[in-house]
Parts: sequence; structure tokens; C-alpha cells
Amino acid sequence: MTAAVRRGRFVTGGPFYTHLRPEYLCPWCIADGRAAASYEGEFTGWSDIEGVSPDPADPPPTIARELLLEICERTPGYSSWQQSVWLSHCERPCAFLGFAGSEDLLPILDQVRPDVVAVNPRDADWVLAHLSRDGMMVGCLFQCLECGQHRLHVDLG
Repeated sequence: MTAAVRRGRFVTGGPFYTHLRPEYLCPWCIADGRAAASYEGEFTGWSDIEGVSPDPADPPPTIARELLLEICERTPGYSSWQQSVWLSHCERPCAFLGFAGSEDLLPILDQVRPDVVAVNPRDADWVLAHLSRDGMMVGCLFQCLECGQHRLHVDLG
């Protein structure tokens, strides 16, 4: 989460989806779920979490409901060019570490390469070489809280 302080109040830099217009969101209210409840909103859409399908005919997620709600209602999301994706591993949502460019990924390249190959098998090496933290092709880096595995989502502007 990026945050700024405006007139003594914290302002989140990530998305918050609600029909209301909160002036600011208290970080403690975000953490305990009061912000999402008070404004009838969410930080990440339920089906934006990997392993959750919006189709009711699909099998239910293997991720525990309380972990999904933690991401949707108590974890600030990240701004993206396209619809954000929240990656998972070990049947639980990963932690979002931040935006990553090619240089950031060098020490963990073997861990994140399968994510890029799965999406773009023919040009995976090119994609990995041209990622940036703030350009038109951004790496969104996650890490499994259970086993430490790094995951990567590529966001294209």
C-alpha cells in the first residue's frame, strides 16, 4: 500500500471499490475490517484472487473463506493497468511485495519464470528482460506466506 498523509490523515494509494466516497481510510480501520464494512467496499474483488472463479458452476475455491475475506476486506490492493490479480500458493493468498522490474527478479528468476511461461510461453524470456517497476509492462511480485515461494503477475498497460 502506498499511503500519503493529507491534513493529518492517511490516504491510501491503492484501489478501494465502493459506491461511497470516503475522504480517507484509517489504517487501523482497514486492518480490522471496519473500513470495508462502513463503506460497503472492498480492496480486491473476490474473483480477482487466483483460484476463485466468478462462475457458480465451477468448483468452490480451495482457499479458506476467512483468508479470502482478509484480502478483500482488510488488505489494501495495488493499482494496476488492467484488472488486478492476487496470486495464491499453498492454498492461501500470497503477500503482495510490490512492483518489480527485471533487475529485482534476478535472484528469484527460477521461481517466477514458470508464471510468465504459463501466460506467454513463446516470449517469456523477452517479457522477463523488459519488465519495469513503473512502465507499460510491470511485474507484480508476490510471496507465499506458507513456503516462501515467489510468484509473479505481469500487468500490461
